Amino acid sequence: MVTDSVDAPRPAGPGRSAVAGLLFGRPPMARALPFFDPERAPDAPGPLFADWLAGAFAAGVLDPQVVVLSTIGADGVPDARALVLRDVDADGGAWVFAIDADSPKGRQLAEHPVAAMTLYWPAQGRQVRVRGTVEAASPAVSAAEFATRSPGARTATLVGHQSEPLPSPAAYDLAAEEVGRRLELDPAVVAPTHTVYTLRAREVEFWQGDQSRRHVRLHYSRTDAAAGGIAAAGAPGGDGAAAGWRRTLLWP
Repeated sequence: MVTDSVDAPRPAGPGRSAVAGLLFGRPPMARALPFFDPERAPDAPGPLFADWLAGAFAAGVLDPQVVVLSTIGADGVPDARALVLRDVDADGGAWVFAIDADSPKGRQLAEHPVAAMTLYWPAQGRQVRVRGTVEAASPAVSAAEFATRSPGARTATLVGHQSEPLPSPAAYDLAAEEVGRRLELDPAVVAPTHTVYTLRAREVEFWQGDQSRRHVRLHYSRTDAAAGGIAAAGAPGGDGAAAGWRRTLLWP
């Protein structure tokens, strides 16, 4: 959650680092931000997310489809990284992404098939948080998605070794050249570990920032059996419920 103060810049005091001075000198959300009326929000989070995403593209937000995916490591410690959102099932409340099943995040999901997804669009002061269970798609679905990727993306996936130590940049270039020749001979080749995953939301929160810190937070939580195994973390009760979702307005 974005909670930094938007007060006037404060000068760096004794003992304050240059980084702290830089941070205090650039208060977040000190600009005009969109108005969000939670009373007019739909009964389910999917359509609202689609609307916010379209609004982000229309507003010229850079890379609004980039999300931060958080998983649980083998050591029980949260792990997070940015990746690209591939699709959203607005009706089903599902967020789709694709990764290498043999990568650290793929192995983490195999052991703990739960995740959180976070998006923040600075130009609009909007944040979306999603938590739920994760399911892997069939090899056929994953192969079809792989075919839609750019040559560079397919090459990087086929090179593999994600997150392993790299001896030198030249080592990657050599491996990529070999993969390029392989793709020329067989353009339909598919990385066997490329996998499409679906994050089925148990809860979704929409956060609209405000200059005066009167942020608006609208929390959706599932009420049906398809919610998965994660307990809802929202406040008890709600101001609306439909199609298996409960809406709750949260304090900033």
